[in-house]
Amino acid sequence: MSDREPPRRRVPGPARPARPDARRRPGPGARPARRPGPGRPGAPKPLRLGSPRPRLRLVGLALTLVLIAFVVRLFQVQAVDASTYAAKAEQNRYVGQVLAADRGEITDRSGVALATSEDAYDITADPTMFAPDMLKIGDGPEQAAALLAPILGQDQETLVGKLRPKNKALRYVKLASRQTPQVWKQIKDLKSALAKKEETDKSVHNVLAGVFSVATSKRVYPNGELAAGILGWVNAEGKPGGGIELQLNKQLAGKDGKIRYAQSGGRLVPTAGGATETPAVPGSDVELTIDRDIQWAAQNAITEQVEESAADRGYVIVQDTRTGQILAMANSPGFDPNDLSDADPAALGNAALQDAFEPGSTAKVMSMAAVLQERAATPMTHVVVPNRLHRGDRLFKDDVDHPTWYLTLNGVLAKSSNIGTILATGQLGTTQARANKVLYDYLRKFGLGSYTGLGFPGETKGILAPPDKWSTSQQYTIPFGQGVSINAMQAASVYSTIANGGVRVEPTLVRGTKGPDGRFTPAPKPEKTRVVSAQTAKTLARMLESVVDDEEGTGTKARIPGYRVAGKTGTANRVDPATGKYRGYTSSFAGFAPADQPRITVYCAIQNATQGSYFGGQICGPVYKQVMEFALKSLQVPPTGAKPAKLPVTFQR
Repeated sequence: MSDREPPRRRVPGPARPARPDARRRPGPGARPARRPGPGRPGAPKPLRLGSPRPRLRLVGLALTLVLIAFVVRLFQVQAVDASTYAAKAEQNRYVGQVLAADRGEITDRSGVALATSEDAYDITADPTMFAPDMLKIGDGPEQAAALLAPILGQDQETLVGKLRPKNKALRYVKLASRQTPQVWKQIKDLKSALAKKEETDKSVHNVLAGVFSVATSKRVYPNGELAAGILGWVNAEGKPGGGIELQLNKQLAGKDGKIRYAQSGGRLVPTAGGATETPAVPGSDVELTIDRDIQWAAQNAITEQVEESAADRGYVIVQDTRTGQILAMANSPGFDPNDLSDADPAALGNAALQDAFEPGSTAKVMSMAAVLQERAATPMTHVVVPNRLHRGDRLFKDDVDHPTWYLTLNGVLAKSSNIGTILATGQLGTTQARANKVLYDYLRKFGLGSYTGLGFPGETKGILAPPDKWSTSQQYTIPFGQGVSINAMQAASVYSTIANGGVRVEPTLVRGTKGPDGRFTPAPKPEKTRVVSAQTAKTLARMLESVVDDEEGTGTKARIPGYRVAGKTGTANRVDPATGKYRGYTSSFAGFAPADQPRITVYCAIQNATQGSYFGGQICGPVYKQVMEFALKSLQVPPTGAKPAKLPVTFQR
């Protein structure tokens, strides 16, 4: 053995944890390290992470570009195009609407409303609120139209077209005008019900959310057809059509205002500034000369007679003889201005002013006025009236065959003799041409061939040719009311002129207006024209009494117990407006009462009576009596108590 100390044996201690990536160092007795070989099948490969720095740089660059774009856009909006975008925002944010002015009332002479206005609503919509991106459904307009069509009484497809306009930016459409509060309440209740159901059921869509209302007013005529020809009408769009509504539209309509307010989703934003409002100015009230009760009596009487006679139409005018004010102007058939859907187009308007017709024998009073004023004859002048009279190229006759009549001039008027009138007016000049000129001048003074002065829409001034244009037959037919045409108001005015002592007072239909401040402004005073002397007018009134009072007269059916009545019948060949040829008759009666102290004139005419009598005294005389009696009582006009004048009708040879 060697004297060297043998090597000590190492006692193993606790092992140190080895680093995963540390290599073992070879020591005494250690095994040689193995070379790395192929991994075991299924063993995961170690995950190696790339460096994050390139990715961070890329993200940073992208964010920088986005921020730059935002900054550039913000600069464009707030600096370069600031005013343009502000204007667009202002336009989309603010909505303007017209504030409709309250239309003035039309009343009768006592203040009773004949035309007034009541609350109504225009039904509107915002089409953008029916778009698919708003409602989240594609058929919003169709669903809304299906709900609204039966309520508004409109075609469903029409409503769809309004709710889906070609202009996609359109924010306002009117679905229906001037609907009653009940209609809007029905829509509003349905709209609220859908909104409430939408909160709990997401499958329900409030397709009426974009439907709104604008407060306005609707024209109403409380008395229906009464005085419709005078009043005219206002349509669903608020436009006047005919009558006083059209003639005085400027005074009645007032002045519309404007409102501009901020909105969101079609609703008012009360806290937003910039709202402006120009208040509407209400229209003025118009007070007519019409007496509603007398108008009713006249309309009732003429309607009954037109129906009984199966006539085309008829009219009655009642006028205050002293002032020229029209107390009634009735037409039959008429129309209801509240609902024009069933109205006959031929009945619209005011036929009493718009129809031109040959007056017939009621015009003889003007011929007699000329004869008396020119002192060509007196009521007692003898006139021998043959059965036939040859003048020019015609043979003239009276309405009945008769033996030779021996009449006074008063009798010529009482018996309404055409031949006697031709003979009397022939005394107006030394030649027929001179007589024609004198008669023409009087006809013009009485108002023929001129407008009445009412200024009424569609009024006719009739036809009165100058005397040098009169045909051979017209020289002899015009004196008894054929070959000349007038309207009913002109005819009534002739008799009011006689009743007023020979002074023609221009007819008036409007007493005045009352403005929004309550101040009443009377209408201008009517023009007055002296036509014949007071003595001539008084004589004519006595002669006209014979027509009614004398048994030989043609107007006995117009008698009114207790009153002295002056009147004249008329039965004229009628020109058919459709063909321009004579067909049928114009039947008429005109007069005033009390005859000795005139207060009221009544004129009645019926066109083309086809059942029963067509003579003016037979069918218009009773209408005159009925209306005159009512008017006298309504205005509390007492009888004068004087006995009627008894001028002779005939003379003894």
